[in-house]
Amino acid sequence: MASLFLRHTFAKRCAVVTGGGSGIGKAIAHDLVSLGCSIVIASRKKERLLQTVAELEQVAAPTARIRHFVCNIREQEEVRGLMGYAVDELGGLDLLVNNAGGQFPSPAHKISAKGWGAVIDTNLTGTFLCCREAFDAGMGKRGGSIVNIIADMFNGFPGMAHTGAARAAVENLTKTLALEWAEAGIRVNAVAPGIIYSSTAASNYPPGFLEGMATDVPAQRLGSPEDVSAAVCFLLSPGAGYISGATLRVDGASSLYRRPGFTIPQHTKL
Repeated sequence: MASLFLRHTFAKRCAVVTGGGSGIGKAIAHDLVSLGCSIVIASRKKERLLQTVAELEQVAAPTARIRHFVCNIREQEEVRGLMGYAVDELGGLDLLVNNAGGQFPSPAHKISAKGWGAVIDTNLTGTFLCCREAFDAGMGKRGGSIVNIIADMFNGFPGMAHTGAARAAVENLTKTLALEWAEAGIRVNAVAPGIIYSSTAASNYPPGFLEGMATDVPAQRLGSPEDVSAAVCFLLSPGAGYISGATLRVDGASSLYRRPGFTIPQHTKL
């Protein structure tokens, strides 16, 4: 999909994209570098990062510099190192996309305390650490824009109680930071993807499972990483200069309809 933005939209801007080695994060990184942005992509897997860097170099604008950094966002010192590296290598930090996350499907009564904690630590605490360390690394003085990737958890998230709770908390964090950091010139927004098809996502489910959800989406198709990236780039861009504290749903109206892939069995318990 060709970008809808001018090729110099993010020239002289510097960004960090967590979870930038695959899926949605990779699509966001692709669009940013093609639009002139210098970038650090972060992930726990070095091999994946190196492969993505090579791909990004093929589409990057002449002004874009591309770096990678191995980071577990659950670890404060690693996150601090990531933001410091971005400032040292790129000369500053203007944009942050908190895309890294992780979860596993499970009914709520089967989620262990360890499993619950791991998902909360990654999706909520990790996002907070990235925001705070970006602020301390210079964004608090020069301003900037942050986009947090959450999920369609607005009407409950059956089968994903842990990540539903974490993503709902991140939406509230987004609003809080939009208020607290307005005086620093920082805009903070969120993007809530619906069912997004990618090879990475599909690998977590049985064959054909994701594709079968399209009939439960009013748009009658699944979203793509590029659909999400376009929304993220808009919120990062000057075109969204008066938007902060907002959540943009990229879901083909599915959050207004019904939960794809979930039905309540017939019962007489209530």
